Amino acid sequence: MLQEKIKALAQEYKQEFIDVRHHLHAHPELSYQEFETSAFVQKKLKEFGIPFTKMAETGVVGLIEGKNPSSRVIALRADMDALPIHEENDVPYKSTKDGIMHACGHDVHTTCLLGTAKILNELKEEWEGTVKLIFQPGEERNPGGASYMIRDGVLENPKPQCIFGLHVHPGLALGKLSFRGGKVMASADELYITVKGKGGHAASPHLTVDPILIASHLIISLQQIISRNKNPHQPSVLSITSFNGGTTTNVIPNEVKLMGTFRAMDEEWRFKAHELIRRTATQLVESMGGTLDLHIDIGYPTVYNNEALNNKARTKAEEFMGSSNVEETELRMGAEDFGYYSQIIPGCFFRLGVMNEAKGITSGVHTPTFNIDEDAIAIGMGMMAWLGTSV
Repeated sequence: MLQEKIKALAQEYKQEFIDVRHHLHAHPELSYQEFETSAFVQKKLKEFGIPFTKMAETGVVGLIEGKNPSSRVIALRADMDALPIHEENDVPYKSTKDGIMHACGHDVHTTCLLGTAKILNELKEEWEGTVKLIFQPGEERNPGGASYMIRDGVLENPKPQCIFGLHVHPGLALGKLSFRGGKVMASADELYITVKGKGGHAASPHLTVDPILIASHLIISLQQIISRNKNPHQPSVLSITSFNGGTTTNVIPNEVKLMGTFRAMDEEWRFKAHELIRRTATQLVESMGGTLDLHIDIGYPTVYNNEALNNKARTKAEEFMGSSNVEETELRMGAEDFGYYSQIIPGCFFRLGVMNEAKGITSGVHTPTFNIDEDAIAIGMGMMAWLGTSV
């Protein structure tokens, strides 16, 4: 039975791919700089006898053909980049690059897909169709490596009928997977605002146009865009995360710079909100005597899981793991550039449990102590292989 063979190979190769993960974890690279990682992935695919092409500079796309390769094409995706975080874990495979860490689990994602590739290639006489392996750069940084991979033709020649992506979940226990149909993750746009006024002596504010006061009012006013204009049934977040202006106690500066993020679960509301942000900011700043520079850097779209594909994948996960080990993924306002793929073809983005409270493995992603229970690697590569052969 194919499922049992996949499980057996996942267990047989578990330590091999734990070692792969250790190598990747110890040698992280930032977004669009994944040259060593890309070379490592290419080396492994060569070892496995899997043909591949390069795109988007550091991206790698492998192709495995089973029986009747034109009958179906399934894409499986992993991301490869790390974050600018200094690792605090005391482990033998700790990052060797100061200030760079695989704190979001992309080393795990790449490892799982490499393991999946080895399993699928070994069993290619026992399943039908073609599996496209997508190793992409730059998930952590706008405009997202997925957009460059799509630009360079990753969803063509051959065109996948659907795509699956896996992501570690530090809040989900080892041995469990989670799925969600429909809206899964938010869009993410970046806000860059400069409020310009007229500086002067802090003891004579009447002779100035105080950009600190204006910017303070602006922050409060922007929050009303969410509370008074958004459909309350549609999650949305606007957060100003940086306020920079002035250098001393007795000088009102000429300008203040703000940065922030805007998240939405609805694409129509997303772009309506952009116009409201521009209008509100411009009118308020000018009414108080200042001027404004505002840039909205358009980021990732929402991640939308095709309901039919998600239901099918969840059923396959229950077959593979047992129904008690498959849960519902919570709605998340975080963002993922997997959304670019799922806007074009049916997609399913699911979660891999990596938490082990007994071992103290509980830290969240994007923290300097993030880690996983590495028994999850065999589950991840086995599940991806099962989806690639059975959906």
